[in-house]
Amino acid sequence: MAMDKLTEEFYELECSHLKPEVRVSTDKLGEILDDEFYEFGSSGGLIKRSHYNEDHPLNPDPMEIKSFTVHELGPAAVLTTYQIHNQKTGKLTNRSSVWKKRESGWKLFFHQGTVSTNEVFQ
Repeated sequence: MAMDKLTEEFYELECSHLKPEVRVSTDKLGEILDDEFYEFGSSGGLIKRSHYNEDHPLNPDPMEIKSFTVHELGPAAVLTTYQIHNQKTGKLTNRSSVWKKRESGWKLFFHQGTVSTNEVFQ
């Protein structure tokens, strides 16, 4: 399926923080995350930007994005929704992200992961 330019741009941004080498690097994550970033993790916990300053590595398992969509919220904000398939564990999670446009480019402002038992975005 061909993606329009906006969808392709945000698909690449989402893929950027799923790369194993980024998920274990405080510096590389810092380039993606907004200073005000927070997340409701698939574990149910609240994670703030400052947690990643304390060497909070993410799971580096290979992951595949499915059913990716982009919703423009305005000229400087975008919502992405999709499902992640962890290729090592088989775990499915529904994901949503809010990206905000900053002077330095698009930054991940909010993220949520919810464990799923099936492919809900079919």
